Amino acid sequence: MQIHIRCNCEEGTCQEWGIVELQGIVEPNPSFHDSLQNLHIGTLCRPSSQEVYTFTVGYHELTGSKVPLKKPLLVLNKIKNQGGESGCSKVELRVVGIIRNRILFKTRPKALISSSSMKQHI
Repeated sequence: MQIHIRCNCEEGTCQEWGIVELQGIVEPNPSFHDSLQNLHIGTLCRPSSQEVYTFTVGYHELTGSKVPLKKPLLVLNKIKNQGGESGCSKVELRVVGIIRNRILFKTRPKALISSSSMKQHI
C-alpha cells in the first residue's frame, strides 16, 4: 500500500496548532460522555505580552508557560481513495497543521474562592 503525503505549507495554508499539557486527569460530568467533541472545559488566556498563560476551569486557575517542542509535530488528515481497475485502495495524508509549541501547566491549581467568601454564602 502506498501512502502519499501532500503539504501546501509553502502556500501558507498550514495553520499553527498548539498542545495544552495538563498534569492529572480531566474528568467530565458523566452526563457528557456521549458528547465530548464540543465540550467546553475552561478558558485559556494570555493576560499580558509575556509568555505566561492562565487556564480557568470552574473555580480553579492554573498558570502555565509556552515551551517549544524539541521536534515539530504534524497534524494529518487521512483520506482513503478507492483504486479503480486494480482494486487496491490508496491512502493519502494531508497536512492540516504544524505544532511547534506546547503550553505546559505543571503547578497545582489555585482556588478562586477564598474561605471568607465561602462563609458568607453559608
